[in-house]
Amino acid sequence: MKIAIIKECQTDEARVAITPEVVKKLAALKLNVTIASGAGLAASYPDEAYRAAGAEIAANAEAALKNAKILWKVHAPTEAECKLIPADCVVLGIMAPYQAGVLPRFNAAKLTAFSMELVPRITRAQTMDVLSSQANLAGYRAVIDAAAVFGRAFPMMMTAAGTIPPARVLVMGVGVAGLQAIATAKRLGGMVSATDVRLATKEQVQSLGANFVAVENDESRQAETAGGYAKEMSDDYKKLQAELIAETVKKQDIVICTALIPGRKAPVLLTEAMVDSMKPGSVVVDLAVEQGGNCPLSSVGKIVEHNGVKILGYANMPGRIAFDASALYARNLLAFMTPLIDAKAEGGPQLKINLEDEIVKATLLTQNGQTVHANFVGK
Repeated sequence: MKIAIIKECQTDEARVAITPEVVKKLAALKLNVTIASGAGLAASYPDEAYRAAGAEIAANAEAALKNAKILWKVHAPTEAECKLIPADCVVLGIMAPYQAGVLPRFNAAKLTAFSMELVPRITRAQTMDVLSSQANLAGYRAVIDAAAVFGRAFPMMMTAAGTIPPARVLVMGVGVAGLQAIATAKRLGGMVSATDVRLATKEQVQSLGANFVAVENDESRQAETAGGYAKEMSDDYKKLQAELIAETVKKQDIVICTALIPGRKAPVLLTEAMVDSMKPGSVVVDLAVEQGGNCPLSSVGKIVEHNGVKILGYANMPGRIAFDASALYARNLLAFMTPLIDAKAEGGPQLKINLEDEIVKATLLTQNGQTVHANFVGK
């Protein structure tokens, strides 16, 4: 059974869906891997490394996809790529199913498409959780990028000429990315605070040595969904929280914004007025910029300077650390796909998709030219 990997066509995407390490593990399962030449080069995985691991190198995407039964992708296949993919091919990737036109093109190509960002947050699926693996690296990279453009030192430094105070860092949103941002900022010597509407995150923040800043009331005690995401809060709560954060932001040198709501526009956490209150030379990193932004001043792919404050809106933050992001992502895909393979089938390994499995139900978008996911049928 053939698994194909092709080069991602997005201009800002350096990641690749497989690594030589995972190629070896697939070979142990008696699965054949074919990779389009140059697919991993931007992530520092050359063709020679894949070939040494047991993969076949194809001249281009069309050759790699010929007779493929499974396709691993980072992003959803484009319309042009769908025309090259064999009908009934099983495709794994970060599919962005909420975007218009995605599911219709999958159905037109008769793809069996799994959306990896919909993997449920249950114990059995932890090793498959691509959102967590990628967000972890995004949180780390956000702090590194902030430090790179910040015109001062991060840690406190005591010198014969005087003492340099530590950078004050506020992390807004304490999910996976936020927690890693806190940890990274602490390792760099920053004085770190964090805020989140979910009071359940308070203990996590404090365990990393940071100060927790939030309005604590009955609403905030119930601000987390069953899946572990933040709920949309009431206008009254937002007003109270905004007033508290506005006072906190004035004292900060760096603000890292990480708040996302799946399938919806990112909430505004850092207003223009708050940015105006920040000291010249301060830095904002908006990890939610591709979903509308937590700061209305951020712009996708740009560094915006507003009254002396630099606002970083880098797109695809995990792609900025592509080697490690690809390694974690490939392991996620391997963990997801392994239960779908019947290794003892007559004639060699075969796909065996259990439609009653909880993880399959949560992630399977399309099959046999039809949308099958309960959240998207009829949309």
